[in-house]
Amino acid sequence: MDQRRRLQAMLEGLRASGLRLTPQRVAICEVLTRSRNHPTAYQIHRRLRRRFPTMSLATVYKTLDALVRLGLVSALGDAGDGMVHYDGATDPHINLVCLSCHRVQDLEDVAVEGLHAQVVARSGYVLRGARLVYYGLCPDCQRKARSKSPAEA
Repeated sequence: MDQRRRLQAMLEGLRASGLRLTPQRVAICEVLTRSRNHPTAYQIHRRLRRRFPTMSLATVYKTLDALVRLGLVSALGDAGDGMVHYDGATDPHINLVCLSCHRVQDLEDVAVEGLHAQVVARSGYVLRGARLVYYGLCPDCQRKARSKSPAEA
């Protein structure tokens, strides 16, 4: 689903769940649809703080909770940093989590879409999202680990 349709789905979902579409909530949805780095609630709040100085972190959490309940955003959980990361893309894809730098990135693959279709066909479920998460060390962190001298390790 493209960014514009994803944003519209989020806004319609919030409205249907009884939440007012304040400029702050719209901005939270925009951050989620544009972000490729799977932000935490704190990162979203920090990103929007200058534009909305009176917006509370509670507003961010309440909006995220509603979007997760509606199946419009995925809560990825801990990326080794003790914080929940959020993904505005709920189409089937793989998330790669680096346990060193805590970066979360998408790996989109046709095989995941095929698996998704098989799950639907075999289970009878109407799926609202899917995620497959792999944990490890990203190439950058592997290079940094190799370049450390034995005394530093």
